[in-house]
Amino acid sequence: MPDFDYTASARRTIALERDAVDSLLTRLEGHFDTACATLIQCPGRIVVTGMGKSGHIGRKIAATLASTGSPAFFVHPGEASHGDMGMITAQDVVIALSNSGNTAEVVTLLPLIKRLGIPLISITGNPDSTLARAAVANLHTGVEQEACPLNLAPTSSTTTALVMGDALAIALLEARGFSAEDFAFSHPGGSLGRRLLLLVDDIMHSGEQMPLVSPETPLRDALLEMTRKGLGLTGVTDGRGALAGIFTDGDLRRTLDQEIDIREARIEQVMTPRCKTVRRGVLAAEALKVMEDSKISGLFVVDESGLPVGALNMHDLLRAGVV
Repeated sequence: MPDFDYTASARRTIALERDAVDSLLTRLEGHFDTACATLIQCPGRIVVTGMGKSGHIGRKIAATLASTGSPAFFVHPGEASHGDMGMITAQDVVIALSNSGNTAEVVTLLPLIKRLGIPLISITGNPDSTLARAAVANLHTGVEQEACPLNLAPTSSTTTALVMGDALAIALLEARGFSAEDFAFSHPGGSLGRRLLLLVDDIMHSGEQMPLVSPETPLRDALLEMTRKGLGLTGVTDGRGALAGIFTDGDLRRTLDQEIDIREARIEQVMTPRCKTVRRGVLAAEALKVMEDSKISGLFVVDESGLPVGALNMHDLLRAGVV
């Protein structure tokens, strides 16, 4: 079909779905508040169910709720009729999706939900349907026209249902005071989780891996220590073991520019005193900010007494996924 205008088709689809989403703004009064209040007061879990395309949308809504502070899971209505109703308890709330509001597999569950005595929230395209009438709150997501030119394939209607589910999840998130740290605990494997949960203690080099020398150490020996430990730096400790300074690859370049004899110089003559450090137990993201703000590529981790307990550089943060 070389003459078909694909872009025009896409514009039509996007416009229809945009208009369908816009129509939701006029349907929030009353029922949406009731739905949110019911969900936030739920002592158990939010159980989401739906058949076919509504089921696919329901799975995503359940996943969004669960990752934003509202414990939720999806139950297939067909499986619920064959044993999975046992997953639903008297402490739960059910969200049921059906564009028609009369999907047989979902409607079959209504007597069982009623027998458990738990609230039902429906997301339907028909506010006069069986499912809508049985719910304590019905969220009307009906559309005048599907994006499908045959007006058959669920397109605009699934989009509005998904948006309504997102609206529920975000309203609950804000009401709960759900924070970025809370989100990170739900996503420990993601980049945000690594940034917000990883401590310097988890990635620093400690013990024998720490490059440390005393102030009177010859510069050439300090360079050997830097080479052995491979961090591009070495710490210089005073008589009580506290960090008196640091010497880095950058300091070496500056030392060479000053034409200092590296065979005769002692490390205390060329080190950088009062170096940047971070305390043990801080987030790795905080160490990254110190490095970025100070334009350095490595630093030491100290304890409450100022004694060095570890060292890390930008490569460690990169490997840990913090950068």
